[in-house]
Amino acid sequence: MAYTTINKSGDYFNTKLYTGNGGTQSITGVGFQPDWVWIKQRSNAEDHFLFDSVRGAKKRLISNSTDVEDTHESLTSFNSDGFSLGNARNEVNQNGASIVAWNWKANGQGSPNTAGSINTTYTSVNTTAGFSIVKWTGNGSNGATIGHGLGAVPKMMIFKILSSADDWTVYHSFLGAGKKLNLNNNDAEATVAEIFNNTEPTSSLITFGTHSRTNTNGANYVGYIFAEKTGYSKFGSYTGNGNADGTFVYTGFKPAFVMIKETNTNGTDWRMMDNKRSTFNLVDDRLFPNLNNVENTGDGYDFLSNGFKIRSSGGDFNGSGDSYIYMCFAEAPLVGTNNVPCTAR
Repeated sequence: MAYTTINKSGDYFNTKLYTGNGGTQSITGVGFQPDWVWIKQRSNAEDHFLFDSVRGAKKRLISNSTDVEDTHESLTSFNSDGFSLGNARNEVNQNGASIVAWNWKANGQGSPNTAGSINTTYTSVNTTAGFSIVKWTGNGSNGATIGHGLGAVPKMMIFKILSSADDWTVYHSFLGAGKKLNLNNNDAEATVAEIFNNTEPTSSLITFGTHSRTNTNGANYVGYIFAEKTGYSKFGSYTGNGNADGTFVYTGFKPAFVMIKETNTNGTDWRMMDNKRSTFNLVDDRLFPNLNNVENTGDGYDFLSNGFKIRSSGGDFNGSGDSYIYMCFAEAPLVGTNNVPCTAR
């Protein structure tokens, strides 16, 4: 089978660093028109701002907060090679500030998906990358379903109610549909069967119970849905060994981005690492999705050709016997003639 390399910026995921100018500016060099943009200022303690093309530019969510969706002149458009910024928010464009934006490609605003008992408002799908963005209105019915469009079983899903203040909800296949994590805090896993009606997602549908986080009648929601793609993305788990010569986690490709959370203990923050802020091993420039903290350095990982290796004995990501979940992306996978990314070589 022939394989070709996607353009060097990556067609589906890319980390972009930029410097704020305090006014308006267009950020280029992403390599594609992004549909989900997650922005965090590195040099000051500011919130994480999240935007997507399904809800529309200027519609902001904050990963470290329970706040409702609101409208700000911060990210004002999604462009063919990046995005544009307004002059209203220091968080995304403070003069002289160092800022990071993580970018994912779906498929524009998308269209309604009618596969489930709830027709989605929009479902934006990139089946090759295993990523979709879904917006819907709850109906309050136990066992309600929505279509995600991926044609593959999701391994990780991130949800937020838009119309009222509540926690972010994370599903991970390692934990299963009876449990959840909160993206906006450092709580351990918790059993809440009614969020997903204790029903695993299928290759076409996500099932909800009657919980307010996913299915209050008349409430609006957004979900970021990920299926695993060989050579490009991995959503797995590992057990810490408590040793500075830490656990090796096989992904089948060289990571460009890793987000990790310990699942069994309260008080452990989420962590985000990437190969643009840390350009060589040790990868130790840390940001925390549940905190507005300034970027700091410390214990970290080595990004290797086929996975990542923990280089710390710390409990945050390598406590002896502790369980961890992760999401990991490569930046420029190889794609074969069957439109399936292959493993790294």
